Amino acid sequence: MSFPPKLSFWEIKQYFSDVDLLIVGSGIVGLTTAIFYRKYNPRAKVVVLEKGMLPAGASTKNAGFACFGSASEILSDLRTSSEDEVYGLVEERLYGLGELRALVGDKNLKYEACGGFELFTHEDASLFEQCMTFIQKANQEIEHRTGLKRTYSLADEKITALGFSGIQHLILNQHEGALNTGRMMAHLLQLASQLGVTILNGLEVLAYTDIGTKVEVELNIGFTIAANRLHIATNGFAAQLLPELDVKPARAQVLVTAPIKNLKVKGTYHMEEGFYYFRHVGNRILLGGGRQLDFQGETSTALETSGMIQHHLDHLLKNIILPGMDVTVEHRWAGIMGVGETKKVIDKHLSDNVTCSVRLGGMGVAIGTSIGKKAAAMIG
Repeated sequence: MSFPPKLSFWEIKQYFSDVDLLIVGSGIVGLTTAIFYRKYNPRAKVVVLEKGMLPAGASTKNAGFACFGSASEILSDLRTSSEDEVYGLVEERLYGLGELRALVGDKNLKYEACGGFELFTHEDASLFEQCMTFIQKANQEIEHRTGLKRTYSLADEKITALGFSGIQHLILNQHEGALNTGRMMAHLLQLASQLGVTILNGLEVLAYTDIGTKVEVELNIGFTIAANRLHIATNGFAAQLLPELDVKPARAQVLVTAPIKNLKVKGTYHMEEGFYYFRHVGNRILLGGGRQLDFQGETSTALETSGMIQHHLDHLLKNIILPGMDVTVEHRWAGIMGVGETKKVIDKHLSDNVTCSVRLGGMGVAIGTSIGKKAAAMIG
């Protein structure tokens, strides 16, 4: 190993020597991998590297939906995948949400069992009819596989009270909810720290080489360190280290309003097969999506918003969700998801001492914890 002279002997020994497991990415998957690996291997030295000030992808930038699939999303997936694959993903998401809630705790997550609603406009009439024909079969299949009863149901009676404009129908998924993304990540960081995991920010991995007995890892600050095992958990940024894998970045743009007096909207909501989504956050509205308006442009790792998509979100907010209200947007941001030709996570050995868990398909909140737990066992 070579170290620049600005590092002291103490820093080298404490942070960069005798590393048993080096994890790239301090998002949900990276931290839960570290947490469970330390539980399985209490004496192991585990170091997590994060290139950003905070997790740079989606883990601190997501919308905080504890969801596992709207009716139209599952129906869409069934057009390209088998029933076992699609409902297997539903099971995996439900299991993952259970693992997250058990690990962090509902109080710490500020978890709300508020239900998830899918909205249909007049233009969505055909899609709505397809969903209504489908939900009886979906309910039976989900109950058979998970024990959850009557997942989807018509909820048109709630439309007037919610104050939406142009919405013709609502389908409720009664088993979905919401959580506080910031608190989730803060408590995962706390759990990792309590277990003795070291987390280093501002360090980007440029390349790695598995030399058989060790993995040599080149960092952006001009030196190389070695670890017994390397695990890559960079999801939407995976192509930078793993260009051979089917993982592409998918930018998701979000806005949050200023507080709204007497806000009627409670719960989580999806539109257009999940491409738009919104929820209440206290007395504010969080709204995101619109990637389908510019798939090519949103295949990006740039943590920036675009005027075109933000304009569409503003229109949706002020004309459909909160019609006739004077609404101020206080926050706008973007996060980076990892997607591919299928929604199946890539979690595997890349070589004897290198593993990865990437391509979470926009479902990191739901499956990140269970994927991290599985990775910890896979690393060995």
